[in-house]
Amino acid sequence: MSARDWIDKDFYRELGVSSSATDADIKKSYRKLARELHPDANPGNAEAETRFKAVSEAYGVLGDPEKRKQYDEARRLFGSGLRGFGGGSGGFDVSDIFGNAGQQGAAGGGFSGLGDILGGLFGRRGQGSAAGRPRRGADVDTEVRIDFLEAVKGATVPLRLSSPSTCGTCTGSGARPGTTPRTCPTCNGAGLINRSQGAFAFSEPCRDCRGTGRIVDDPCPECGGDGVSTKSRTLTVRIPAGVEDDQKIRLAEQGEPGQNGGHAGDLYVRVHVTPHAVFGRSGNDVTITVPVTFQELALGTTLTVPTLDGKVSLRVAAGTANGRVFRVRGKGVVKREGTAGDLLVTVQVAVPAKLSEQAQAALAEYTKATSGQDPRPELTALLQQRSD
Repeated sequence: MSARDWIDKDFYRELGVSSSATDADIKKSYRKLARELHPDANPGNAEAETRFKAVSEAYGVLGDPEKRKQYDEARRLFGSGLRGFGGGSGGFDVSDIFGNAGQQGAAGGGFSGLGDILGGLFGRRGQGSAAGRPRRGADVDTEVRIDFLEAVKGATVPLRLSSPSTCGTCTGSGARPGTTPRTCPTCNGAGLINRSQGAFAFSEPCRDCRGTGRIVDDPCPECGGDGVSTKSRTLTVRIPAGVEDDQKIRLAEQGEPGQNGGHAGDLYVRVHVTPHAVFGRSGNDVTITVPVTFQELALGTTLTVPTLDGKVSLRVAAGTANGRVFRVRGKGVVKREGTAGDLLVTVQVAVPAKLSEQAQAALAEYTKATSGQDPRPELTALLQQRSD
């Protein structure tokens, strides 16, 4: 694809964001659109598939900070597009103009920086061709939900993905098994046709091989010659112990396949943790609230408290305040270095909704016996001042 093709495209519009959008906004919009337009969610919908490819292409540029910077700079320099250069209807690669600046004498001296910008964005420098250059595949984002105990202890979960991957029939060559692509005779495998006009040297994608540098005479029946096909695959993902809600796990080279022998992109798995009915979490500490009666706190007691993998006995001294937090060492989430967090136990008085007559009578006697005690002396003193 030439510089003209790229700059004329509005990747921000494809993703529905402004040019000032943050990286997080761009990623959020891409994930939303990818879910809505994914071929699995729109079987047989050619328009949705086309939009899905356009959105993926846009994110491939805007999702990479360096490529986005180069793209923004190129659009700033050529905001009205590349029309008007070259005097002809055929497109050309502007990076060739600035990449050849050093060979054009003083006339090109001021444009070497532009060649670096455009050459970096379009994967080429000066007259060098990117047709056969290895290209890394795009990263893929997906999500998985696990329960609380799986997040604490770790788990192995199957993950089903439907995404572009190397065609299994032709192993990415694009040619029918038993055949191989041949070097394009028109561009000699460069993928570009060089043209000269006056003092400028122009290049445009070879029309015979569509800029790939190869011609597939007998295309693969599965991928149609692209070397990539969309299919479902199942991965076994190991969720490490101690993973937190909304944390991302990176699986190297499990994303979209690369081109021309390039490395595959990475797979990023966002983990969602379902809350537990009893346990909570604060960093590597596990939390639990244990209901107790007033008399247990007043007179003291021994509580049996569940842990992640068993139970412990907890001694509560007489006169313990409501809401006190007890720490049980080593009963939390195991950290990466092997040490473990703690279990934080909060004792909370449970007030009965209804009392029997005997209990009411006993409480009345207790109230009479403790009538001389004031549980809120500070408030009583303040109220007394206000009434004086």
